[in-house]
Amino acid sequence: MDLKLEGKVVVVTGGSSGIGLATVDALTREGARVVTCSRDVDKLDAAITGLEHADQVTTTRCNVREGAEVKALAQLVAEKFGVLDGVVNNAGGSRMSPLEKMTTEDWHDELDLKFAPVLNAAHHLVPLMADAEAPSMVNLNAVLAKQPEPKLVATSAARAGLLNLSKSLATRLADDGIRVNSVCLGLVDTGQWQRRYEADGSGATFEEYSAEIAADRGIALGRFGRADEVSPLITFLLSPVSSYITGTSIDVAGGVNRYV
Repeated sequence: MDLKLEGKVVVVTGGSSGIGLATVDALTREGARVVTCSRDVDKLDAAITGLEHADQVTTTRCNVREGAEVKALAQLVAEKFGVLDGVVNNAGGSRMSPLEKMTTEDWHDELDLKFAPVLNAAHHLVPLMADAEAPSMVNLNAVLAKQPEPKLVATSAARAGLLNLSKSLATRLADDGIRVNSVCLGLVDTGQWQRRYEADGSGATFEEYSAEIAADRGIALGRFGRADEVSPLITFLLSPVSSYITGTSIDVAGGVNRYV
């Protein structure tokens, strides 16, 4: 299928590893030109160099929680391309902590981590999409938004708020022809899970470690997902081929979702 992304310009945040890097790879394979960012630009450049179509990627340092830095990212896109066709808000993480151990500062930090990048993108990047043919924003979220976990209480609440915000953005930006959708993840094998495995020190292999967690969490497919199992959906939602899809959320979670 031709996704009609040839020559399109897309910003992908958090492109140095995991789903962000897999999405950059998938987009460039479709002929898109990608601007991607990270707080660690050296790590980002090293990761992008390994891609088959690295020449289609522009890298820059950006902390997407900071409005001034996202504004600078938008200026880079405007100066180099003049228009923006898509945005993937990918930067984020999870805070493993039960309710009783969360401080007020922890709550503020978690809410800022989930909301600020998307709000900064809406403020600074969305205006560049005004003249795009079929502009689209994809927000990476989690099944936690609809199915909270006791050990991830703050992240679950923040994810639910982000899902609500994404729906509001979809409604608001529809008049401008800009689509906004969410991809809700289950357990995906990214660097974050590798770090947790290494910190666990159980002596099990990563496959044994992840299979045990998958069983405990009730993942129907019995395993973690992979970044390259998420990136095709993101790429599709950015594509003009998905031009009648907005304001929705799609799970990529191996059947962990218990809701209908």
